[in-house]
Amino acid sequence: MVEITKFKQNLNLQEIPVELEKLIYFQNTISSYENYSQGFGVLIDDKSGLKSWSEDENFLNNLLPFAQANGSGSFYAIWNNGVEQPLNKMPVVVFGDEGGVHIVAENILQFLHLLTFDNEISVGLDEAYFYKEEDDYEESEGLSEYLAWMKGDYGLSQIEEPDLLIKAAQDKHKEHFDEWLGQYFEL
Repeated sequence: MVEITKFKQNLNLQEIPVELEKLIYFQNTISSYENYSQGFGVLIDDKSGLKSWSEDENFLNNLLPFAQANGSGSFYAIWNNGVEQPLNKMPVVVFGDEGGVHIVAENILQFLHLLTFDNEISVGLDEAYFYKEEDDYEESEGLSEYLAWMKGDYGLSQIEEPDLLIKAAQDKHKEHFDEWLGQYFEL
Protein backbone atom coordinates (compact mmCIF):
# COMPACT_ATOMS: atom_id res chain seq x y z
CA MET A 1 0.00 0.00 0.00
CA VAL A 2 1.39 3.39 -1.03
CA GLU A 3 0.47 6.14 1.41
CA ILE A 4 -0.07 9.41 -0.51
CA THR A 5 1.37 11.58 2.27
CA LYS A 6 4.57 9.51 2.47
CA PHE A 7 4.78 9.37 -1.33
CA LYS A 8 4.67 13.19 -1.52
CA GLN A 9 7.13 13.60 1.35
CA ASN A 10 9.55 11.17 -0.27
CA LEU A 11 9.55 13.24 -3.48
CA ASN A 12 9.65 16.47 -1.46
CA LEU A 13 6.40 17.67 -3.06
CA GLN A 14 3.35 19.40 -1.66
CA GLU A 15 1.20 18.06 -4.50
CA ILE A 16 1.47 15.34 -7.09
CA PRO A 17 -0.35 15.18 -10.42
CA VAL A 18 -4.01 14.22 -10.00
CA GLU A 19 -3.46 11.41 -12.53
CA LEU A 20 -0.74 9.93 -10.33
CA GLU A 21 -2.81 10.37 -7.18
CA LYS A 22 -5.73 8.57 -8.84
CA LEU A 23 -3.38 5.79 -10.00
CA ILE A 24 -2.16 5.29 -6.44
CA TYR A 25 -5.77 5.19 -5.25
CA PHE A 26 -6.53 2.62 -7.98
CA GLN A 27 -3.54 0.48 -6.99
CA ASN A 28 -4.36 0.71 -3.28
CA THR A 29 -8.11 0.08 -3.38
CA ILE A 30 -9.19 -1.51 -6.65
CA SER A 31 -6.17 -3.57 -7.65
CA SER A 32 -2.68 -4.08 -6.23
CA TYR A 33 1.01 -3.77 -7.00
CA GLU A 34 1.94 -5.58 -10.27
CA ASN A 35 -1.65 -6.76 -10.62
CA TYR A 36 -3.06 -4.48 -13.35
CA SER A 37 -0.08 -4.13 -15.71
CA GLN A 38 2.68 -6.74 -15.77
CA GLY A 39 5.81 -5.80 -13.85
CA PHE A 40 4.48 -2.35 -12.92
CA GLY A 41 3.77 -0.83 -9.57
CA VAL A 42 3.83 2.62 -8.01
CA LEU A 43 6.23 2.71 -5.07
CA ILE A 44 8.02 5.01 -2.69
CA ASP A 45 11.59 5.24 -3.98
CA ASP A 46 14.50 6.63 -1.96
CA LYS A 47 16.43 7.50 -5.15
CA SER A 48 19.03 4.78 -4.46
CA GLY A 49 18.59 3.57 -8.03
CA LEU A 50 19.18 7.07 -9.35
CA LYS A 51 22.22 7.51 -7.11
CA SER A 52 23.82 4.55 -8.85
CA TRP A 53 23.79 6.72 -12.00
CA SER A 54 24.94 9.99 -10.44
CA GLU A 55 25.10 11.62 -7.01
CA ASP A 56 24.99 15.14 -8.47
CA GLU A 57 22.29 17.15 -6.68
CA ASN A 58 20.97 18.73 -9.90
CA PHE A 59 20.59 15.26 -11.42
CA LEU A 60 18.78 13.92 -8.35
CA ASN A 61 16.57 17.00 -7.93
CA ASN A 62 15.29 16.93 -11.51
CA LEU A 63 14.22 13.28 -11.54
CA LEU A 64 11.34 11.92 -9.51
CA PRO A 65 11.33 8.10 -9.44
CA PHE A 66 7.83 6.82 -8.78
CA ALA A 67 7.36 3.27 -10.05
CA GLN A 68 8.87 -0.10 -10.80
CA ALA A 69 9.01 -0.70 -14.55
CA ASN A 70 9.66 -4.44 -14.64
CA GLY A 71 10.58 -7.35 -12.44
CA SER A 72 14.32 -7.01 -13.04
CA GLY A 73 15.03 -3.60 -11.51
CA SER A 74 14.12 -0.99 -14.12
CA PHE A 75 12.19 2.03 -12.86
CA TYR A 76 10.23 5.04 -14.08
CA ALA A 77 10.88 8.67 -13.19
CA ILE A 78 9.36 12.01 -14.09
CA TRP A 79 11.95 14.33 -15.61
CA ASN A 80 11.79 18.04 -14.84
CA ASN A 81 13.11 19.21 -18.19
CA GLY A 82 13.49 22.80 -17.08
CA VAL A 83 10.45 24.03 -18.97
CA GLU A 84 8.06 25.83 -16.65
CA GLN A 85 5.12 23.42 -16.70
CA PRO A 86 3.05 21.40 -14.24
CA LEU A 87 4.44 18.06 -13.10
CA ASN A 88 1.76 16.13 -15.01
CA LYS A 89 3.04 17.66 -18.28
CA MET A 90 6.67 16.62 -17.74
CA PRO A 91 8.17 13.66 -19.66
CA VAL A 92 8.44 10.18 -18.16
CA VAL A 93 11.77 8.33 -18.39
CA VAL A 94 12.69 4.70 -17.86
CA PHE A 95 16.01 3.72 -16.29
CA GLY A 96 16.92 0.20 -17.30
CA ASP A 97 18.52 -2.32 -15.01
CA GLU A 98 21.08 -3.05 -17.74
CA GLY A 99 22.04 0.54 -18.46
CA GLY A 100 19.63 2.08 -20.95
CA VAL A 101 17.85 5.35 -20.16
CA HIS A 102 15.00 6.48 -22.43
CA ILE A 103 12.09 8.88 -22.68
CA VAL A 104 8.90 6.78 -22.86
CA ALA A 105 6.03 9.27 -22.62
CA GLU A 106 5.45 12.99 -23.08
CA ASN A 107 3.45 13.20 -19.85
CA ILE A 108 1.78 11.19 -17.10
CA LEU A 109 -1.45 10.57 -19.01
CA GLN A 110 0.41 9.13 -22.00
CA PHE A 111 2.37 7.02 -19.57
CA LEU A 112 -0.82 5.66 -18.01
CA HIS A 113 -2.00 4.80 -21.51
CA LEU A 114 1.20 2.78 -22.10
CA LEU A 115 0.38 0.65 -19.08
CA THR A 116 -2.81 -0.57 -20.77
CA PHE A 117 -0.59 -2.72 -23.02
CA ASP A 118 -0.16 -5.00 -19.99
CA ASN A 119 3.41 -6.13 -20.46
CA GLU A 120 6.77 -5.27 -18.94
CA ILE A 121 8.87 -2.75 -20.81
CA SER A 122 12.13 -3.99 -22.31
CA VAL A 123 14.97 -1.55 -21.75
CA GLY A 124 18.17 -1.96 -23.75
CA LEU A 125 21.07 0.41 -24.21
CA ASP A 126 19.68 1.66 -27.54
CA GLU A 127 15.92 1.47 -27.04
CA ALA A 128 12.97 0.87 -24.78
CA TYR A 129 9.99 -0.99 -26.17
CA PHE A 130 7.02 -3.18 -25.38
CA TYR A 131 6.66 -6.61 -26.91
CA LYS A 132 4.11 -9.31 -26.32
CA GLU A 133 4.25 -12.90 -27.54
CA GLU A 134 0.61 -13.80 -27.87
CA ASP A 135 1.30 -17.51 -27.23
CA ASP A 136 2.92 -16.82 -23.84
CA TYR A 137 0.86 -13.81 -22.77
CA GLU A 138 -1.30 -14.06 -19.66
CA GLU A 139 -3.52 -11.08 -18.96
CA SER A 140 -2.97 -9.39 -15.60
CA GLU A 141 -5.69 -10.20 -13.11
CA GLY A 142 -6.67 -6.55 -12.63
CA LEU A 143 -6.31 -5.43 -16.26
CA SER A 144 -10.04 -5.27 -17.00
CA GLU A 145 -10.56 -2.94 -13.99
CA TYR A 146 -7.62 -0.79 -15.11
CA LEU A 147 -8.99 -0.57 -18.66
CA ALA A 148 -12.43 0.37 -17.31
CA TRP A 149 -10.85 3.06 -15.12
CA MET A 150 -8.81 4.47 -18.03
CA LYS A 151 -11.87 4.50 -20.29
CA GLY A 152 -14.11 6.06 -17.65
CA ASP A 153 -11.70 8.72 -16.37
CA TYR A 154 -9.71 9.54 -19.51
CA GLY A 155 -11.63 8.14 -22.48
CA LEU A 156 -8.66 5.92 -23.43
CA SER A 157 -8.90 2.34 -24.64
CA GLN A 158 -6.20 -0.31 -24.55
CA ILE A 159 -3.18 0.77 -26.58
CA GLU A 160 -2.33 -1.50 -29.48
CA GLU A 161 0.96 0.03 -30.62
CA PRO A 162 2.76 1.45 -27.59
CA ASP A 163 5.99 1.95 -29.50
CA LEU A 164 4.35 4.68 -31.60
CA LEU A 165 3.65 6.64 -28.42
CA ILE A 166 7.24 6.09 -27.23
CA LYS A 167 8.59 7.22 -30.61
CA ALA A 168 6.52 10.42 -30.55
CA ALA A 169 7.80 11.20 -27.02
CA GLN A 170 11.37 10.55 -28.08
CA ASP A 171 11.01 12.67 -31.21
CA LYS A 172 9.92 15.52 -28.97
CA HIS A 173 12.30 15.10 -26.00
CA LYS A 174 15.18 12.67 -26.73
CA GLU A 175 17.73 15.16 -28.01
CA HIS A 176 17.23 17.56 -25.09
CA PHE A 177 17.16 14.71 -22.57
CA ASP A 178 20.36 13.10 -23.90
CA GLU A 179 22.11 16.48 -23.78
CA TRP A 180 20.94 17.04 -20.20
CA LEU A 181 21.87 13.51 -19.13
CA GLY A 182 25.32 13.83 -20.74
CA GLN A 183 26.24 16.42 -18.09
CA TYR A 184 26.30 13.71 -15.45
CA PHE A 185 27.81 10.73 -17.24
CA GLU A 186 28.80 9.60 -20.68
CA LEU A 187 26.02 7.94 -22.64
